[in-house]
Amino acid sequence: MLSYLIRRTFVGAITLLLITFVVYGLVRSMPGTPLTIAETEMDPSKSMNPEDLKRLEKIYGLDKPWMLGYVDWARNTFVYWELGPSISRKVPVADLIRDRVPATLTLSVSSLTLIYLLSIPLGLRATVRSGTIEERTVSTILYMLYSMPGFVAALFLQILVAVKAGWLPLMGIVSEDYETMSPLGQAWDITLHALMPVLCYTYASLAYYSRFIKANMEEVIRQDYIRTAKAKGVSPMRIVLHHAFRNTLIPLVTMLGLTLPSLLGGAILLEQIFQWPGMGRLFFESLSGRDYPTIMGLTLMFSVLTLAGQLLADVLYAFVDPRVSYS
Repeated sequence: MLSYLIRRTFVGAITLLLITFVVYGLVRSMPGTPLTIAETEMDPSKSMNPEDLKRLEKIYGLDKPWMLGYVDWARNTFVYWELGPSISRKVPVADLIRDRVPATLTLSVSSLTLIYLLSIPLGLRATVRSGTIEERTVSTILYMLYSMPGFVAALFLQILVAVKAGWLPLMGIVSEDYETMSPLGQAWDITLHALMPVLCYTYASLAYYSRFIKANMEEVIRQDYIRTAKAKGVSPMRIVLHHAFRNTLIPLVTMLGLTLPSLLGGAILLEQIFQWPGMGRLFFESLSGRDYPTIMGLTLMFSVLTLAGQLLADVLYAFVDPRVSYS
């Protein structure tokens, strides 16, 4: 196992370098720079002269070819563990990301918890009740949910629930009088603001996961050992939970590993619609402002989480299936 982890870590490090190299080249190839984008938003009477522009380009390293710029970024990041300052916000990128993490975790952890708590029972019940009117009705509803884009559902919810009914806040993470509330009131206020985003985060994945579990279960219950268990008189519930479901855990573990990046990845469109100050919105704002250090800091974090999720899934295989060994 140790040698396998060392090999995977080495391959992951090479992959990380390639990913960041390509992304850095792409973002530096986009039209405009952080300085020119900022200049378009300034008062024309206060525009910078060419000398000041060149001086700032030298300070931020924008006067170098992008390959040399990547070498400087990689050295600061992987040698000195320094992501640098954000060009547009003038604060360290690490602090900027750390401030946005709680907002994204509020949505992603709540959503993933609901997905797994609801999709597994739904998938198992759909397997047991396969072919019945109940199962077909639930499957039809899930298919309809899965086909609806999240941003469309978000707009409908805002119109119906927030604007017309007035039941929930329209957008944002807290109310204007948040600072004057008690700790319990502050928690309740954040919960009310998070209900619609969490619902939009959850419903499509809930439909996909439940159908995924049902499809894998139907494949397993056709195996010979399941028929043998039925012939021995084992109860249907024990067959489903103890024999069949345990053998569907490998694909489920794969999906669990791939969900790790989504914990901090956020959703750009949903966070923009709900004005939620999370990682997805930060990524969108950084791309719009050509904030190279912030873009690369977020790319590095997402890449590390993706590689770590894949490694975690591979390691969990050995615990789920005794036949898998990395020795």
